[in-house]
Amino acid sequence: MYLQMAWRNIWRNPRRTIIILLAIIIGVWNMIFLGALTRGMEAGMIKNGISTLTGNIQIHHKDYRTDPVVENSMADPGAMEAAIERILPRGARWAGRVRVNAIASNARNSSGVTLVGIDPEREAQVSFIGQAVEQGRYLMPKDMYGIVVGKTLLDKFGTKIGHKLVLMSQDMDREISSRAFRIVGVYRAEMAATEKEFVFVTLPAAQQMLKIDKGISEISIILPDQQDNRRTASALKDEFFDDTYEINTWRELLPILNAYLKLSDGFMLIWYLVVFIAMGFGIVNTTLMAVFERMREFGLLKALGMKPWWIIREVLLESVLLLLMGMAIGNILSFLSISALSGSGIDLSSLAAGAEYVGISRILYPAIYVRDVVIANLVVFVLGLVVSTYPAAKAGRFTPVEALAHT
Repeated sequence: MYLQMAWRNIWRNPRRTIIILLAIIIGVWNMIFLGALTRGMEAGMIKNGISTLTGNIQIHHKDYRTDPVVENSMADPGAMEAAIERILPRGARWAGRVRVNAIASNARNSSGVTLVGIDPEREAQVSFIGQAVEQGRYLMPKDMYGIVVGKTLLDKFGTKIGHKLVLMSQDMDREISSRAFRIVGVYRAEMAATEKEFVFVTLPAAQQMLKIDKGISEISIILPDQQDNRRTASALKDEFFDDTYEINTWRELLPILNAYLKLSDGFMLIWYLVVFIAMGFGIVNTTLMAVFERMREFGLLKALGMKPWWIIREVLLESVLLLLMGMAIGNILSFLSISALSGSGIDLSSLAAGAEYVGISRILYPAIYVRDVVIANLVVFVLGLVVSTYPAAKAGRFTPVEALAHT
């Protein structure tokens, strides 16, 4: 009976009901859709951070991160590589590389860069460079004098594929070592800063130039999706419990990004509350107006013996029906909006400079987290009932005498 009465009552004034529904629908759509955009932005930032030579886990000599010079390389990584093969879960990939600061120069220009010596086959599986070469070709394992540079660096130097680039860096004897490389490929990255910073040669070429024999600067590990970074890192630390190596997850290697992700959840909850407050005022005002319009009806029910709690329950049930309808439609519209953008994404190329500064991808794809959808709906439903208790309590306090005096 209560459900039937509540359903009839909310459609006694269709215009008012539609106004409340629109407020709820827009609020739910706003929370879920903008939340998905935020999560998509975060996912893009994490993906860029991990693929730009970071990986899920990195292993270095204990002093390398504080002083990234060639002397702090891992001189004999054989034992570590064997342990990695034994400990890593199925589907994980890893690559060793040399990474040192260097100077790149040609006849007209010079610039500081990061020289990265890679195993082309392994590196293609753990970082962006394997799929990023846009012009020319990727490095081959026996390329002792080939180099791949970024498009931004290529334009800055005014050079092209086939021309030479001289790299200079300090070798193991603390002498300045230099070698001329011929540009064989040009890569594009999400950020121009990446294209300007990193130049890639083969691992043997870098080792030979820097006189480090089989030494490497770091090992980068990519884990399968949903794999626990901390658990794998802990297993590696247990294997190498001495102070020779330092093992870090991407959260430790990218502290600014990690701090942003921690703040993001708080910002989203604040945003949910702001949206709800705007929506809540609409719900309270409209429901309260409906209650005062029905004062004579509530007074009559009181005169017939209906208890105040029954009237409160009736008004709250009307609010529940409105909230459930609004949430259902809002969720459907949110998922349709997200689905419409999931294929093409949102092109942020016009904002490339600002987006690049914080590491956001040029194409933003929304991402749905079940937790965010549940929280958004709970915020609307629970707080919607809370703000509806005031009009409901008001209706329960009307007396027959007040109802008769009301015109």
